[in-house]
Amino acid sequence: MNINNFIQYISREKGYSELTVKAYQNDLNAFAGFLKDNYDIDNPGKVDYDIVRSWIIKLLEEGKSNSSVNRKLSSLKSYFNFLLKTGFIKSNPVKRIKSLKMPSRLPGFIREDSMKKVFDDFDKNDFFSYRDFLVLELLYVTGIRLSELINLKEDDVNFTENVLKVTGKRNKQRIIPFSEKDKEDIIRYMNFKKSMFEKRSPYLIVTDKGEKAYEKMIYRIVSKYLSGYTSTKKSPHVLRHTFATHMLNNGSDLNTIKEILGHANLSATQVYTHNTIEQLKSIYNHAHPRAHIKKEV
Repeated sequence: MNINNFIQYISREKGYSELTVKAYQNDLNAFAGFLKDNYDIDNPGKVDYDIVRSWIIKLLEEGKSNSSVNRKLSSLKSYFNFLLKTGFIKSNPVKRIKSLKMPSRLPGFIREDSMKKVFDDFDKNDFFSYRDFLVLELLYVTGIRLSELINLKEDDVNFTENVLKVTGKRNKQRIIPFSEKDKEDIIRYMNFKKSMFEKRSPYLIVTDKGEKAYEKMIYRIVSKYLSGYTSTKKSPHVLRHTFATHMLNNGSDLNTIKEILGHANLSATQVYTHNTIEQLKSIYNHAHPRAHIKKEV
């Protein structure tokens, strides 16, 4: 299937994140396995429209969600476009296949009072607890992605300007501000880290052994400390949604949130306005006297 060349291309030349590259590789390996098992094909040049359609049907029969199938289709389209561009094939068999319809779903977020309680109840008395506290704080107060947090280095923290230099998707860099309170927390954590490990990792967030943090570790920390405070999904990405929703609810404009989140276009940020509208409805129904008048029977 010549997958390795494509993986090297999106990793080195396109600068995709490790997590994105891994997702592409898993999707393509799964498709290659499907071709071998069902059609005895290992040459991508022999793949046609009907074969791709049969793969989609198989995924749906296995219970895969529309979003999961669409992501796999996206991986496949990129891969065959690469083969087309490099002259390995003459046409893209995925080109005419449309993405599956997605149900309209608002991003989940955590209430402001719940987030306040999470931080108020935090017992910060050693390196480990302060590290966990900073993980949640940075995800919530900056809205950065999981991969961005893991790859954040100490040198990316500018204490003079109170800003983080974050490297996002496709190696695009952006500057995110933080408060004086955040500054104090980061400095205190770094002091804990300095006294804890002889050899200091250049990465800001580290494991219990002082090595670079990893995805599952951050998930465990977030899930552990959000349990009991919210019924919504407990993941790093929920804190990103929570950051954006709370910023909007407290008067920030969409363009500012877009820049901080690192969205390529405003449409990706506009989804958070729906949460704000729901909050406005709730406030109105609770506060306006006319909202409490019962209908006449």
